[in-house]
Amino acid sequence: MQEQITRSIIVKASPEEAYGIWSNFENFPYFMKHIKSISKTGPNASHWIMEGPLGKEIDWVAETTLDEANQRIGWSTKDRDHGDIKTSGQVSFKPLSNGQTEVTVMLQYVPLGGVVGTIGAKLLANPEGQLEEDLSNFKSYIEGHYERTVR
Repeated sequence: MQEQITRSIIVKASPEEAYGIWSNFENFPYFMKHIKSISKTGPNASHWIMEGPLGKEIDWVAETTLDEANQRIGWSTKDRDHGDIKTSGQVSFKPLSNGQTEVTVMLQYVPLGGVVGTIGAKLLANPEGQLEEDLSNFKSYIEGHYERTVR
């Protein structure tokens, strides 16, 4: 069953700064606690690995489907035999007064079947809370108040 959630946060940074950090997906493990690693696999593709319960890893390949500098980034998982999650969405960066930016994430996801899919569903049992935590960590990260323990 497909789920969709949308959350926003205001950060003390320009849209250019927020976009700059968000558009480099390899930064995500610094503020998304369940993301273990992200590596570029092509000009618009990246391989994601998420830590799951009991030491299980969940992975997928995402494709950037929209990239409007300093405004929006869209993505969707690519079909892949061993991808564990289907996801799509976009993040937008809206300039506000006083050097602030509203960052809004709209996320759709469908955990796949099988054991890993079941683990993914359990991990994503509270996607709204997880997205809120990730955005809060992003705010702290971009504002210079967040340090994640290096693994």
